[in-house]
Amino acid sequence: MKGPFMKYVIIGNGVAGTAAAANIRKLDGEGDITVFTDEAVPFYSRIRLIEYLAGDAGAKDIIIYKDEWYGKNNIRLLLDTSISDIDSEKKEVVTSKGERFDYDKLLLATGGSSFVPPVPGADKKGVFTLRTIRDADRIIEYAKGPGKVLLIGGGVLGLEAGNALRKRGCEITAVEVFPRLLPRQMDPEGAEILKAQLEVMGFTFHLDAKSKEITGNDRAEGLVLEGGTRIDCDLIIISAGVRPVAGLARKIGLTVNKGLIVNDRMETSINDIYAAGDLIEHKGVFYGIWPAAQKQGEIAGTNMAGGNAHYGGTIMSNVLKVVGVDLAAAGDIDAEGKGGSIVHKDREKYVYRKLVIRDNILSGCILYGDITGYRKILKAIEEKRDVSGIKDALADWDLSGL
Repeated sequence: MKGPFMKYVIIGNGVAGTAAAANIRKLDGEGDITVFTDEAVPFYSRIRLIEYLAGDAGAKDIIIYKDEWYGKNNIRLLLDTSISDIDSEKKEVVTSKGERFDYDKLLLATGGSSFVPPVPGADKKGVFTLRTIRDADRIIEYAKGPGKVLLIGGGVLGLEAGNALRKRGCEITAVEVFPRLLPRQMDPEGAEILKAQLEVMGFTFHLDAKSKEITGNDRAEGLVLEGGTRIDCDLIIISAGVRPVAGLARKIGLTVNKGLIVNDRMETSINDIYAAGDLIEHKGVFYGIWPAAQKQGEIAGTNMAGGNAHYGGTIMSNVLKVVGVDLAAAGDIDAEGKGGSIVHKDREKYVYRKLVIRDNILSGCILYGDITGYRKILKAIEEKRDVSGIKDALADWDLSGL
């Protein structure tokens, strides 16, 4: 049942929702597509939020699809409009203002929100998370002039946010509960090189450290660690991971574990309701990364428009800039050092490169400071390439055999 009368509703205008809308339009040139977002601007790059925070890019620079794109593709985008309810029997969504919109196919792409750990004082003024343009605006407004910024969380987002504010003249201290920085993308050796480079740039670190309490009257003035250490600050940014925004899904009785459970077609357990992106869990995995959300959105859109596409999972891979330095990590990084690995490092140049090989199969990599050949390596990881015949060449970092 395709054609002019199909009504598609998408809740969420991040990468998953937008990829779905684009794919629906490829297969169904006539159907009615409406996208709802509670944000004030069209689809933008969360990855480039850091440039916005640093003052290196304006809001217009980080918007990926401007109004013209929606017009050209005949997609109705309703900004500043949140959905408060779904009636799956009547096939209607209800806005917070009480307006009702009916649908034939519905996509939940509500994304994720920043997780705030239960640290006493986390509700004080001057404590922020960074997920949206609004969050960045609040931080910029509060951080006028140089000051002491404390990061709770030594992951990519925290370090990037810290570096953006360092460029604005702030002093940066980071507290990480793990014994190393970037625990998801770096092994201990690589993390040590990263830490050394950041310290030269002016960062201060407290690793293997638990936050006990945020101090101050109504405003955050410091953080006390479990061991009793007190760190003074003017502003705190918490980046402790992402949790799915699953309120709507739960409200209509869908099952949410780490995320909302979907099948290979991105279908939920309710007919004609699909889900994709940072909201979902697929085969026990909650991804929370851009490439996975984009692929899931494409699959959902294809199937909503009558196609038949299946999601086979996404290799956990990230290509990032950490404080302006290239980092690429994919697959099994073997942080415990239990597998066979080829490692090249140059502490003076802050370069760390590692290939993880298990049972002669290339299964993961870390490239920091020099990501040459990453696409070739990632393809070999995805294809589970047997590298038994080229191990010597790989040991000399000759990737021509891949």
